Amino acid sequence: MPQRVTHEDAECPVARAVDVIGDRWSLLIVRDAFDGIRRFSEFQRNLGLAKNILSSRLRELVAHGILEIQPGADGSAYHEYALTPKGRDLFVILVSLRQWGEDHLFDETEEHSVLLDTKSGKPLRKLQVTDQTGRVLDSDHAAVRKVGE
Repeated sequence: MPQRVTHEDAECPVARAVDVIGDRWSLLIVRDAFDGIRRFSEFQRNLGLAKNILSSRLRELVAHGILEIQPGADGSAYHEYALTPKGRDLFVILVSLRQWGEDHLFDETEEHSVLLDTKSGKPLRKLQVTDQTGRVLDSDHAAVRKVGE
């Protein structure tokens, strides 16, 4: 089996981030953690994922400080997984993916889950990339300055 290519030393932040959370199972585990799932069996039931793959992804997310292991809230011998502050910082990534999916992967009449503001009960406003003054930018108005340029 070929060695997995790692981008942990890449100069590109996107490459490093994809190295940690770039596979679909890791992102779906994080999504489920935001939805309140905390136990191995709950993740497995919700995702329909083989135990060995789930175990591997949970181990990686813990190793990267995205999830942490805590004692079971009910005092049982089972442990639970909880998002760390680093993991909670992925919220904006999941919202962005959700909104892209809503815009591009559903027919206009097709129903889907909706992310709501818990205070107002209303759907969240579309995320936008802005400059330091608040001006909305698109990909034509942003550029990467590579290391050494």
